Amino acid sequence: MTPDPRKAPLLRIALIGVTGLMGQAVLRAAPAFPQLLITGAVASTASLALGRDAGELAGLGSTNLAVTSDLPRALAAADVAIDFSHAAATGANVAACRAARTPLLIGTTGLDTALAPAIDAAAGEIALLVAPNTSIAVALLTELVRQSAHALPAAFDIDVLELHHRMKRDAPSGTALTLGAAAAGARGLPAPSGAAFSPREGGDQGRPDGEIRVHSVRAGDLVGEHTVLFSGPGEQLALTHRANDREIFARGALTAALWLVSRPPGRYSMRDFIGFKTLS
Repeated sequence: MTPDPRKAPLLRIALIGVTGLMGQAVLRAAPAFPQLLITGAVASTASLALGRDAGELAGLGSTNLAVTSDLPRALAAADVAIDFSHAAATGANVAACRAARTPLLIGTTGLDTALAPAIDAAAGEIALLVAPNTSIAVALLTELVRQSAHALPAAFDIDVLELHHRMKRDAPSGTALTLGAAAAGARGLPAPSGAAFSPREGGDQGRPDGEIRVHSVRAGDLVGEHTVLFSGPGEQLALTHRANDREIFARGALTAALWLVSRPPGRYSMRDFIGFKTLS
């Protein structure tokens, strides 16, 4: 007999970075997921929202969920954590989730590469998903980029164009770097860093063969747009994802968290989540 899903225990989520744009979007998206419950609303110790009702901050009305800075306590009452806070806090958040043995989805962007050893070590003990972009469609876009870079001749130049709102801290975006790394890997090139990924100064120097470039725009209230442009002799291929609503990322994060909680310890990506297997 198939179990009645209405009787399944609710998945409890500790939301880290609850007062940010993405944290608020996750709160607003959560009511559409009857199988989960936000039980922890975590902000920094300096937040002016501490003690306030998280639902009221998100425009949902009273939810009896107070904003707190006590992450260990929030994790003790959670089955999984979602982190949309700040890159500077990621190391401490990873350590806290590792200590609590709580699976963690990191949606924070602009992470320092120096965090990689701590993330890998934590992934030896908990399920940990790092996703610069939690849109399910962007996860598919990354795979399409990987396939295209592999299939098209080396004569095709590759450019990543990304547009975001003027308040976004990191440039290039984590998604742009992920897309560039997917293209580079498919061509047998090392993953580009943020610095190496930028266009060279001076247009008279030409373009070195195989150079993957990123172009970043920060303007207005753009939610986010990414285009990977493959330019060859006489033709172009453009793969584009355009976000019109920040809640697409919130819905993707909540769906991925539901998946992550049942995974064994390990480091995962949105590629693992969507189960898309293309090139190794």
